[in-house]
Parts: sequence; structure tokens; C-alpha cells
Amino acid sequence: MFKRASGTKDILPQETAQWQRLEKISHQIFSLYNYHEIRTPLIEEESLFDRSLGKSTEIVRKQMFLIKKGRDSYCLRPEGTASVVRAYIENSLDKKSGFIKLYYIGPMFRAERPQRGRLRQFHHIGCEVIGSGEPEVDIEIIALADNLLSLFSVKGYRIQVNSLGCLEDKKKFIDLLRQQLKPKANKLCDDCRVRFKDNVLRVLDCKNETCREIIRTLDIQAQVSALGTQSGHLCLECKDHFERVCKGLDALRLDYKVNPYLVRGLDYYTRTVFEVTHPALGAQDAIGAGGRYDNLVEELGGPDTAAMGFAFGMERLILALDAPAEAQNKELIFIVSLGEEAKKEALLLLSQLRKEGLACDTDYENKSLKGAMRLANDSGAKRILIIGEDELKKEIVTLKDMRSGGQKEVKRQDLLAELKRGS
Repeated sequence: MFKRASGTKDILPQETAQWQRLEKISHQIFSLYNYHEIRTPLIEEESLFDRSLGKSTEIVRKQMFLIKKGRDSYCLRPEGTASVVRAYIENSLDKKSGFIKLYYIGPMFRAERPQRGRLRQFHHIGCEVIGSGEPEVDIEIIALADNLLSLFSVKGYRIQVNSLGCLEDKKKFIDLLRQQLKPKANKLCDDCRVRFKDNVLRVLDCKNETCREIIRTLDIQAQVSALGTQSGHLCLECKDHFERVCKGLDALRLDYKVNPYLVRGLDYYTRTVFEVTHPALGAQDAIGAGGRYDNLVEELGGPDTAAMGFAFGMERLILALDAPAEAQNKELIFIVSLGEEAKKEALLLLSQLRKEGLACDTDYENKSLKGAMRLANDSGAKRILIIGEDELKKEIVTLKDMRSGGQKEVKRQDLLAELKRGS
């Protein structure tokens, strides 16, 4: 017997209603904010992610699914931002519109150890705004993430924000962090010892309790201003930018917290970063995150232009939801036919109703009347149409309302109007 690949999941019919609800809300809300959908390939050149994410990141070092074809090296995309930026540059979107707001929904792939909320094939709902470095973009994106979560009916989440500053600010912060961690480096976990050398910011992300205790003893907090960011390492321009972001979020009455320890481990992040966490997910509690990447477009061969985005993990969103969505079609009409002539009439009626936009189905297993009625009930149908010999002779259909339990005879020529009136 064949089994699904480790770290993947079958999304079964009783589960897809929840996925469809999240996708539908996302399409609606992104449209309200004037974002446009983009669909990039699942397969990209390996070097795209080496360049954008950084060769020292765990995604590039350990987690990419590589595909070798002759001299060419491809990979399944591990995240969406680099693919969107590549598409922006390759298709000259900067020359067509310059400033653009894009969103995407789709699968990503990382070869990591499967666990709750972390699969090897997972799905993102994300967006990217390319072409502006204004703090109002940061405000809109964080507020948009908050709005989506509210409409998804996710409760109890927390939003944390910080600023890494520009590239020069970020370098100063990295140097300070490495300097403070150096005396304690031998006490870090095995992963963080590697991070200390290659990508020291990721040490702040570690969930190992020993590492977290070391982080709490660092002198970063002494550098924190009343605003809450490491102001000692932010240039005046970056400090002003982050202050304007926080004031904008305050004006929108958005519930957030400035966390000076918050970083994003990917190389391309600069200035504003944010993360959304939920206690229902345990140690790996992030359901979404994002930030600015003002240098990435130019690094990948495009114009010097600022950008920002975020992504939610759909599997994690679903874990954070209180209750599953209703999977059944609430307006389904089920046709029960008795006898060969009635079956022919049922097929014609199915075709007519579907052309009129009415969801309907019938019994394809040749069940008895009792069995067909049970099937109709199990399918969640709210109305049942019964066609038998008597109905054919009288040119009527028996209409049963499953909500009230009542039934009545309806003339065949009046049926469509009756069904639409009751839908």
C-alpha cells in the first residue's frame, strides 16, 4: 500500500471547507486593499534562494528540496517573497507600474523534521508591496494582517514588532550581539553554535530554554529606549521611520508590543519586522511574520526600490481556530427518483437546476427510498425532491423541507420558481 510522503498531509473533503473559507476571505480582503494576485512557479533556480535568503540560513543549508537536471539546479520554493521579487524584475513590473501590491496563496516546501504545525509541504497566504519605503506601507501591512486574523476568527493572537534598522544599523547590532554572546558561546545549543558563526541573529529565535536564558541575560535591554527598540543602533532616519510606524499603529488602536529581541533570520530583512504568535501552537508559536526588505530587489538585479511583505502559514492558522468550518452545502437540493422513468426525469432536472445555479445531487447507488432519503440527510441537503410514478403521472414533484419536516406537491412548471423563492 502506498502512503503519503513524510511531512505531507491529505486535506480531506471534510477539512477543505476551512481552507476554502480562509482563501475566500483572503481574496476578498486583499481586493479591498487593492492587492492583485500573482501565481509564481513551484520550482525556481536554487541560486535565487541562495542569494536572497542567505547561504548561512537554515533554509538554504538544510531545508531546500533540490532538483538536479544536468548542469541545472532547481528547488521547490521554500517561501514566496523571493519568487515574487524575481517575477517583478523578470516581467519588468517596475517599468509598467513601479509601485505594486501583490498577494499569493499556495504551497511551499522545506525538508525539515515534521512536527505539529511544521510540514514539509505547507501553505502560505502572503502579500508583498514593492516600490515604497514609506512607513505608511508598514502600517497598512501590519493592520492588514490583523484584519485578516480577525475575519478568520482567530482569537488570542499577539503581534510583536521591532526595527532592525538599515544594513549599517543591522551590522552594528550583529557585531554587538556576537560580542555579548562570545563569552557564553560554548553554553549554546549545537544549532546556535553554528548560528553564532554564520547567522547570529537566529540565536534570538532559538526555542531551547538554555539559549533563551542566555539571551535574557544579554545587555540588549539596556539599549532599549522608551519606545522599545535598540535605539542605540538605529540611525536617526531609521529611528524616525520606526517611531512613525508605531504612532500609526497606535492611531489605528492596533494591539501590539515592541519586542527588542524580535528578529527575522533571513538575510534580506531590514527596518520593520513583525511576528504574530498564538499560544495554542506551543513552542513553535508563530502563525505569521513579515518585514521590510529594502535591498532585495536591487540585489536580485532590479532597481533600487524598497519593499515589504508578510505571510501566514495556513496549517498554523487552522490549528489556532476554535472550531472547524461547516463542510456541508447548506442549500443542497437532493433528488430521489423511484423507477427508470423517474431516473431519466431526475437527470433532466439536475441539468436544469445546475444551469440555474442551484446546487443539487442525486442517488447514484440505486438505493431504496429509505436508503436514498438517508443518503440525502447525510449529504446535508436542506430540500429533497421526490419523483416516482405518481409524480410523473400528475406532472408534479414532491418537495420535502428538511428543516421544517413539511412536504408539499409542486407542479413541474412551477418548481424552479418555488426553489428559487426558498433559497
